[in-house]
Amino acid sequence: MANAADEQKSDKYGPGPDQSGLPPVPPSQLQSSVPCPHSLFTRHERWGIVLMISMAGWFSTLSSFIYYPAIPVIADDLDSSISMIDLTVTSYLVVSAIAPAIVGDAADTFGRRPLYTITLTLYVAANIGIALQHSAVALLILRMLQSAGISGTFSVAYGVIADISTPMERGAFVSALSFGITTAPSLGPVLGGAFAAGPGWRWIFWFLIMASGFCLVVMTLALPESHHSIVGNGGTKPSRLYRPLLPRIMRPWDQNRGPVAPITSRSGRRCPNPIKSLQILTRKDVTISIMPGSFLYTVYCCIHASLATTLIQSYHIKEWQAGLAYLPFGVGAIISTIVSSKWIDYDYRIVAEAHGLPINKVSGDDLLHFPIEKARMKSVFPVTFAAFASVLAYGWLLHATVHLAGPLACLFVAGFSIQTCFNINNTLLVDINQDAPATAQASSNIIRCILSAAMIVVLQRMINTLGFGWTFTILSSFCLIAGIFYFLELKCGRKWRLARHGITLD
Repeated sequence: MANAADEQKSDKYGPGPDQSGLPPVPPSQLQSSVPCPHSLFTRHERWGIVLMISMAGWFSTLSSFIYYPAIPVIADDLDSSISMIDLTVTSYLVVSAIAPAIVGDAADTFGRRPLYTITLTLYVAANIGIALQHSAVALLILRMLQSAGISGTFSVAYGVIADISTPMERGAFVSALSFGITTAPSLGPVLGGAFAAGPGWRWIFWFLIMASGFCLVVMTLALPESHHSIVGNGGTKPSRLYRPLLPRIMRPWDQNRGPVAPITSRSGRRCPNPIKSLQILTRKDVTISIMPGSFLYTVYCCIHASLATTLIQSYHIKEWQAGLAYLPFGVGAIISTIVSSKWIDYDYRIVAEAHGLPINKVSGDDLLHFPIEKARMKSVFPVTFAAFASVLAYGWLLHATVHLAGPLACLFVAGFSIQTCFNINNTLLVDINQDAPATAQASSNIIRCILSAAMIVVLQRMINTLGFGWTFTILSSFCLIAGIFYFLELKCGRKWRLARHGITLD
């Protein structure tokens, strides 16, 4: 019996002293024998990390929307044409389509923390330049630098979420990230209009300098590295470059919190490759998960690009009132981020239990044999239809020039439903791209920017030719197209995902 007990002890904890002459290996060091948690960061630490990356992601969206109301004032102050200032908007969007592909791949290669430091520093410097310059050409160049600095932060954020969260809780973190990003389209025009009408348009950028500078300081002091190829599950002490400057926070490697996961393999240091974002699109399951979000994002951009001008022309309201009209869509989106986080995680739990799995069965990123597509697509179809109906009704209510409350109510429903689809979409995209989540988000950004930019180019011409009703009927059909891609994801996504891993679905 004693020998059997010794043998069991040896199997569990390693060879005992009677076999090797060495003391027993502590259980905490047996990475291969003891199941390792996906992340050793505490729940409070993970929410702190999500708060910081959401704050950084907020500027990515805010920088566009805070600028729009000030365009006429900027053109007048710089003695330039509206067309020239519009070119600064176009150049910003072009760079924002390319930069995330570079930044996302760099974050997957070199780690998350250094990329946040570099991009936020560039963003603060570009804002200082914009606030001080007196030339439309300088504004054009600096807006491109501003976009290069900030537009990639959201793709890095999804990589961080993949690092620190399991599939069971990922919906809550993605929704929290979306909460920060989706408030910007509503608050941005209000802030931009207020600064332009009050202390002057340059204060838009002084505000961005102060706010983003604060964000940079906080992240430098407190943001830890989370990439599993650098810190594992957080238990491996990284080099000084990857550690927070504050000495006592976000340092799980200094505390005995559980088994330390081995560092995942790295492909080695290399230059960021933006083509990698396009290569990911060769994965059929990834492409069909990107397309619905891209069509819905196009609807989202067209609504925001035309809203102020539409309401000023149709309802003869003032510019600052038109800025307030963005709030219903934003409020709907904010409510969505609160509700959909629980919704997404609940759907995951239901599917896991239906397949006879405890909800913590997939403890980290082991989703290869789990029907994650079914879990994420479970509730997407009702909200996709709500997006279609609200956008369709919005267009025809504008056409009939009914009381303003009608179109604004439609915007609220559209904001809730479209944002819910975004949250589901982005969560799934992280789930099925565990090898390069930031790069996958960058590839999604390329597609959606191309589609939305192409549609915005012809949007005003469509409104002038077809009217509001038929223009938004066409845009509402994009929601139906998104629904078709969701259906393909549900029916074929898992089969295609397994096929690229060399597995045939029975």
